[in-house]
Amino acid sequence: MNIKNVIFVAPPAAGKGTIAKMLSDKYNMPHISTGDLLRGAIDDSERGKMLSDLLSKGMMISDEIVLELLKERLSKDDCNSGYILDGFPRNVKQAESYDQILKEIGKDIGCVIYFDVDKEEAKKRIIGRVSCPKCGSVYNELIEGKQPKVKGICDVCGETLVKRSDDTAEVYETRYNVYVNETFPLVDYYKNQNVLFTVDSNKGQENTFSQIEDIIKGE
Repeated sequence: MNIKNVIFVAPPAAGKGTIAKMLSDKYNMPHISTGDLLRGAIDDSERGKMLSDLLSKGMMISDEIVLELLKERLSKDDCNSGYILDGFPRNVKQAESYDQILKEIGKDIGCVIYFDVDKEEAKKRIIGRVSCPKCGSVYNELIEGKQPKVKGICDVCGETLVKRSDDTAEVYETRYNVYVNETFPLVDYYKNQNVLFTVDSNKGQENTFSQIEDIIKGE
């Protein structure tokens, strides 16, 4: 079976991180995120010390550094049989640079998967999310089937559930607007290259995962 390289394009709370892990676990595909690349590059080298300083101050990392790290990672042998690129590219400029990297290292773009999810459904996934600080179980107070049996209490260990301070409608609106302005144009960019596939991400993780499996297996 010839597994393809995969890029995910998705609005906030579409579930791409969870799906990426499921895909990576099942098919033993490297799951490559820019955040992990940056953290993994912190070492005693001059570049590593610079990255540590920038990250500790919450400063933006230049595209040039991210692209350099990405090229190094994709050149490793474990990427020869397919990989999942999560969180990159974030805009058309980065996509153009990524195309150039692929030419330089002799790899095919594979497929780009767009997660089509209703904005209000995605918002519910954020603002309704609560989790257990003890065992890590995650619930959603607004989505049927994902609610705790007793409101505010973990089903598994009985601990009081907590909500992240940034899981608010206001923060979601900000993140969504950034996505629409910066990332969504990638849909047309990759559609014009005939590598874009769309999955319906409104119906839950298992359904979304099944659709993606069909795509990467060429079915």
